[in-house]
Amino acid sequence: MQIDTVAYQRVLGDELRTLRKQRGWTRKELNSRLQTEISLQTLATYELGTRQCSVVRLVEICHALDIPAHEVMARVHERVFGDTPAGHLTLNLDAIAADDSTHLMPLRRWAQGRLHQLAPGHTREVHLDLPALEYLAQLCQLSTVELIRTLRGVGKASR
Repeated sequence: MQIDTVAYQRVLGDELRTLRKQRGWTRKELNSRLQTEISLQTLATYELGTRQCSVVRLVEICHALDIPAHEVMARVHERVFGDTPAGHLTLNLDAIAADDSTHLMPLRRWAQGRLHQLAPGHTREVHLDLPALEYLAQLCQLSTVELIRTLRGVGKASR
């Protein structure tokens, strides 16, 4: 299998930028939380995926963002190599509403509510992008990667 290093770098940068923005931080604020000093331009090139980030630097950035580096890498790996292109997933609302997993209870309630609001003849599937999956993962107290893996096993979760 060939690794598209450009795509991998770009997705890694996107994950780092998303995490920073979720915290409401500017690059300058993230930079002030790093152990070692780097330029704002270097940080920007990491986020844009135009510069390779060393493993040590990645761990340092993740530590400043208060997220384990292995979780960030799992997200990147899932986006680059997983069946879910760039974090998109199609869910069958009936399957989610019928699932009795304790950790998916918030998602089950959400699916039941969506089904209740559906007009007759409308599709019983929803398409979720990465931000929606990240939000639902927080509700279920799972990482986004764990939620995607779980949802793939429930009913018909597909591309």
